[in-house]
Amino acid sequence: MKKLETANIAVMVSGGGTNLAAILDAEKKGILKSGRVCLVISNKKDAFALERARRAGVKTAVVEKGEGTQEDFEGQIVSLIEREHIDLIVLAGFMAILSEKFTSKYPRRIINVHPSLIPSFCGKGFYGLRVHRAALDYGVKVTGATVHFVNEVPDGGEIIMQKAVRILDSDTPETLQKRVMRLAEWKILPASVEKVCADIVSGRNRLHNES
Repeated sequence: MKKLETANIAVMVSGGGTNLAAILDAEKKGILKSGRVCLVISNKKDAFALERARRAGVKTAVVEKGEGTQEDFEGQIVSLIEREHIDLIVLAGFMAILSEKFTSKYPRRIINVHPSLIPSFCGKGFYGLRVHRAALDYGVKVTGATVHFVNEVPDGGEIIMQKAVRILDSDTPETLQKRVMRLAEWKILPASVEKVCADIVSGRNRLHNES
């Protein structure tokens, strides 16, 4: 078994790609050193995240479901993942459902960032501004972000990192969303990617040394 020096990362996106930008910036600064982003996959051909990836010299791909089946949609993604020898899949604002068949194929190899402190305001139907609106409606004084492994339960995988953000009396869903991204998501997502990549590299190299 070949020794692994860095883990290959695929980032899956649907929109502007601010979390992708945080990961790419961490790689550039050496914060992310155990992995490298080598593929960005979007289910939206007009996602600005694709342009961010191209500017960084990262290979891109678009996989749109259209009128095809879920199996066809995921099959195309699996082909890309395997062709590029991807070790870690990062969901960074990827607004498409992935089946249990897909997630179970990559145990502890898919991570996601969610804009709340799980188990609060998470699960089916909680995404984007809905999460922050729910937090404000409930009246909590602290929210934040969570990075977790992905399994068959929406936002139900093992937690990797969390970071809290205080809610201000003047907050709207929009201002809270921006502050949670800046103070929490953009910090713990790159740190979590590095942590998981380091574990992957360490585990692979341990097997290499034992073989």
